[in-house]
Amino acid sequence: MPQTSPGASAPPSTNASFEDAARESTALEEVPLETDVPEDAPPVFGADTLNGSATHDVTEPPHTAQDVEASTSARNVSAAQPAPRLALPFDPRYIAPVFITCVLLVGQLTFRVLESYQQTLLAIVASIATEIVLSKATTGKWPHLASAYVSGISVGILVRSTDYWPYALCSMIAITSKYVIRYKGRHLWNPSNFAIAVMLLTGSIATLSIQWDNRLWAMAIIWALGSLIIWNLKRFHICATYVASFVAFAFLRSAITGHSWQSEIAPITGPMYQLFIFFMITDPKTTVKTKWGQCAVAFAVAAMEHMLRLHQNIHAPYYALFLVGPVANLLEIWWNSRRPAAAPGGTSSGSSGASASEAAPALAGSAR
Repeated sequence: MPQTSPGASAPPSTNASFEDAARESTALEEVPLETDVPEDAPPVFGADTLNGSATHDVTEPPHTAQDVEASTSARNVSAAQPAPRLALPFDPRYIAPVFITCVLLVGQLTFRVLESYQQTLLAIVASIATEIVLSKATTGKWPHLASAYVSGISVGILVRSTDYWPYALCSMIAITSKYVIRYKGRHLWNPSNFAIAVMLLTGSIATLSIQWDNRLWAMAIIWALGSLIIWNLKRFHICATYVASFVAFAFLRSAITGHSWQSEIAPITGPMYQLFIFFMITDPKTTVKTKWGQCAVAFAVAAMEHMLRLHQNIHAPYYALFLVGPVANLLEIWWNSRRPAAAPGGTSSGSSGASASEAAPALAGSAR
């Protein structure tokens, strides 16, 4: 510690008082910071810890290079410290199952959107069972089942068939694709989207395409709740880009085909699109990492869907994501492989864009 000359007055206690106030404020909020600075860390020289203004302490400046280095290190730790966040009282991976269950209950109790309870239950059970078997076989560990539940219930809602076996098979294909179809450790397809697209190509199923109702309140509740959750997960920009692109292409199709613009926009108000927008295109395990890349892919999916709709393809959204999603992932993997590795202790140039999407898992793939 630096030495003061004999007879010099004691340094003022400004820093100590501010630190006490900050600790009391934190205790009242009862929200722990994600990166706490150790209590024995050296004080930040010349910084007001409450408002960040420069209040230089001229009575006890650092006298050695070690003191300057320690002061700078403490300041960097404080600057990098994230803002306090409220801790959820439950595992955030359960957000997706709870939300999609609410969608199911509202739709079924109000508008009877399910083919049957038994078929939906079969899809969920087949999905969970396949997840357990494959996880134990490949890793020897029990998996977190939130993702399998979301895949199963999505199949149960979206698939239409009078038989039972398509529900079980579609769920099994969805879960198996997570373990089999990977490249350099990454998923290429959204599991539910992959399975439904494959089953559609074989002609084994139809999909949910009816409107729930013509009342606005039902759609508004689901969109408001879904938007709030996606916003908190920092992936709202994906949904917003897709919806804006869909509406723009709807007006373009109206001008090309002569159909009314209302009929071109109407599909996005249906239950199929609510699941597609909030669960499939936002899946963090099957989307690119950078924010601008996610927006570009959402626009590309809407553009591909526009082209398929011009050719009268009623399953356009499934096929659009099926085609665009893996291509975008492969391009990102290839591009990242050409970039130099990060220096020791540093980060690669693309890390900042990936941090938001990796820190908060989105709905459909939060458990994978």
